Amino acid sequence: MATGQGLTKDAILGSVSGYREQAESGASKDALEKMFERDKESLRGLGVPIETIGDRLDPDDLRQARYRIPTAEYALAGDVAFTPAEIAVLNLAGGVWSQGSLSAEARSALRKIRSLGITVDEPIIGYSPRISLREASFAPLQRAIEQSRVVTFGYLKPGEDAPRTRTIRPLALVEFEARWHVFGQDVDAQADRTFLLSRIVGEVKITRAGFDDALREGAGDRALAGLNDLAGRQSALLEVTPGTEAALRLNRRAAPAAQGIRVPYVDVHVLADELASYGPEVRVVRPDDLREAVVRRLDAALRVHGGAP
Repeated sequence: MATGQGLTKDAILGSVSGYREQAESGASKDALEKMFERDKESLRGLGVPIETIGDRLDPDDLRQARYRIPTAEYALAGDVAFTPAEIAVLNLAGGVWSQGSLSAEARSALRKIRSLGITVDEPIIGYSPRISLREASFAPLQRAIEQSRVVTFGYLKPGEDAPRTRTIRPLALVEFEARWHVFGQDVDAQADRTFLLSRIVGEVKITRAGFDDALREGAGDRALAGLNDLAGRQSALLEVTPGTEAALRLNRRAAPAAQGIRVPYVDVHVLADELASYGPEVRVVRPDDLREAVVRRLDAALRVHGGAP
C-alpha cells in the first residue's frame, strides 16, 4: 500500500520480515517463491486484494511483475468520517461475525475502517459475542444473493414424508426469533416466500440463471415486516411456572394475560419444539393445535426413553 507502482517479487522477498530471515538461514529461492505464492493466496482468501502489474509491452511476461494492494480498496468516500468512539464501536460490531459469515461487502468495509489509522483513545468496555451458524445452507444462499442467482434446494415441512424441491430468487437472509430465514421469490409460485434454513435438506444449488439486482432493494425489511405481521395475528396463551427457565425466556417476548401470558409466534411447529423442551414448566391453554403438537412431542420423548405413554 505504501507504493503506487508496486514492488517486485525480489524486492518483497528481500525486504519483508519473514522472507528475509528465511533467505538468511539458507532457504532456496524456489522455496521462498512457493512461500510467497501461498501467502498471496492466503491474503486473497482473507479478502485483501492484490494486483499483479506486468510489463506494459508484454503483459503476460511476469518475470518482472510488480505487486501492490490498491489503496482505493481501503479508501472511504470523501464525505464519510468517523470519530474514534465510532471506530471502536464499528470494530466491536465487526467482531461479532465470524469471517465465514460476513459478506464480501462487509469484509471490504471492515478492512477500510481498520486501515484508517484513527487512534481509539476513548475507553470502551464492550462484550462482543460470536455469531456462528449451524445451517450449512447459509453460505451458499448468501453467495447467491450477492451474485443475484437463482437457487434450488430440498425443503422438508413438518408432516411431509419427503422434501420438495424449491426454486427461488433469494433476496435476503433475515434472523427472526433466533432463527435464520431466507426470503425470496418462488419461481414456480411466482410469489414471495420465506423459508426456514433449518428445514432446508441437502445441498443448495446455485444455478446459472440470474435476476435483476434491483429486486433485492428493501427485501430484508419486507421479509421482517411480513414475519412481524404474521406473529401479530397469532399468539399462544400459556401458563408458565414462575422462576423457571421457561418463564425467563418466554417473558422476554410475552404480554401478560388474565390466565398466564400471550406469546406471538410465526410457526406452530417451531414454537411446539421450544415449549416441549421446557417440560412441565409450561402448559398450553390455547390454541388447540399448538397444545396437541406439544403433547405429541412429549409422548414421543417418553417412548424414546422407555416410559409408558
